[in-house]
Amino acid sequence: MTNKMAAAPVRCFQNFLLIISVITLTQAWIPRNFRGRPKGGMLGAPKTTKYRGDLPSEMWFNQQRLDHFNGADLRTWSQRYFVNDTFYKDGGPIFLMIGGEGTADPIWMVEGAWIDYARQHSAICFMVEHRYYGKSHPVKDLSLDNLKYLSSRQALADLAYFVQFMRQKFNLPTNKIISFGGSYSGSLSAWLRAKYPFLVDGAVATSAPIHAQLNFKEYLGVVVSSLATTGDQCSIEIYIATKTIYSYLQDDDGRKKLKDMFYLCDSIDANNQMDIANLFTNLAGNFEGVVQYNKDNRAFEGAVGTNITIDTLCGIMGDESVGTSLQRYAAVNKLLLDTYSQKCMDFKYDKMISDLKKTDWNSSASEGGRQWTYQTCAEFGWFQSSDLVEQPFGISFPVNFSCSQCADIFEKEFTCSAISANIDDSNRYYGDYGIKVTKVVFPNGSIDPWHAMGILHDLSEDAPAIYINGTAHCANMYPASPDDNEELKQSRITISNLIGKWLAT
Repeated sequence: MTNKMAAAPVRCFQNFLLIISVITLTQAWIPRNFRGRPKGGMLGAPKTTKYRGDLPSEMWFNQQRLDHFNGADLRTWSQRYFVNDTFYKDGGPIFLMIGGEGTADPIWMVEGAWIDYARQHSAICFMVEHRYYGKSHPVKDLSLDNLKYLSSRQALADLAYFVQFMRQKFNLPTNKIISFGGSYSGSLSAWLRAKYPFLVDGAVATSAPIHAQLNFKEYLGVVVSSLATTGDQCSIEIYIATKTIYSYLQDDDGRKKLKDMFYLCDSIDANNQMDIANLFTNLAGNFEGVVQYNKDNRAFEGAVGTNITIDTLCGIMGDESVGTSLQRYAAVNKLLLDTYSQKCMDFKYDKMISDLKKTDWNSSASEGGRQWTYQTCAEFGWFQSSDLVEQPFGISFPVNFSCSQCADIFEKEFTCSAISANIDDSNRYYGDYGIKVTKVVFPNGSIDPWHAMGILHDLSEDAPAIYINGTAHCANMYPASPDDNEELKQSRITISNLIGKWLAT
């Protein structure tokens, strides 16, 4: 690829090594899936299906403001971004991919549905990394005092400031702008259009949680519904296995059997309810992570686990040759441990908290776990609890468990009531389900648990929802696959047509 506006390109292999180093760094006590976020962020990297050249190199906006809401604070920092002008023709639109709660991966500059849209509409593409994630470090460390500058509102102001810089630097004074994002960055895409309509002419908000909520018990409800696409037996077997675990926890011999069967890194302390809660959270997480990304097309060099689907897990849970329900549940756990090259399951609460309290940029927590935890405590909640009655994963991780994590990690009075006040403030600020926007499209997949917090019905003719049956988190953003169902294929066509409409008006 000839990138006329970027500096020397970065090799795919170098990017692969970076990803591997991040994965190695984060093999600590933080779970693979924490608060709905897998390591690396909720929007994974797409597979390089067609492109085998060099990727655009990273570029830096060196005058990003630290605090956009304090005119007396003139401190600045360097924000990372990428550019691809391969498809651009004079007067074409600007496409802006918004970074979320993970490292901005330059593979998105050459792959994904938005690149197809850029080709169709002759757009120049920019991707901006979210403050505090990846290499975009506004402060010296992740101490609580420094985290006060980490918020969605500051991130949106970053984007507005970047747009002004970008228009001048690349001589794009009047070109129309369409923003893109998936998951949390999908929310940012919608909110950017809502808060800065004079800067952004349209927005694609894929799998975007628009409603903030303390107790996201509906998450497990969608997981159960998604497992039921294979039949009712899967959840029944999980329920039986869960009941058996509770009975085994009652005596030393049973706890030792659980340690051996589930390859636990430590022995179980029956008196430590936080450890017990973490154990059940992680076992549920085995299914949650697979459901959230079921059968999407996000595999890429160095990625693991993308071949494991709902069918895989429920196939094991329904296989009597594996053994009892508990043995099948343990087999699922072993499959995922092996897939992610983990020798044992980490479930000790104090060790997890200790990891998430680390503030150095080179720590395991800096991969994004500490930052995302802070944002959920300070802005959004979205705590995936066990408080839903009709789910098979037990009752050991109620919403109070997540609130306790906020207090223990940040050593601050993050009670459930205090967090609820933060959440109410976010919903008031952004508009909640009643968000007033035009020229925004809200795609969501029925398999994705996050759709329960999204816009599922048209807000207006000019702010439509696209509900895609049978697809998971951000599926419409990934490269097209021959295995895509018809609704997913049509969703990409609909989005491209909407972009064309917005650019013409």
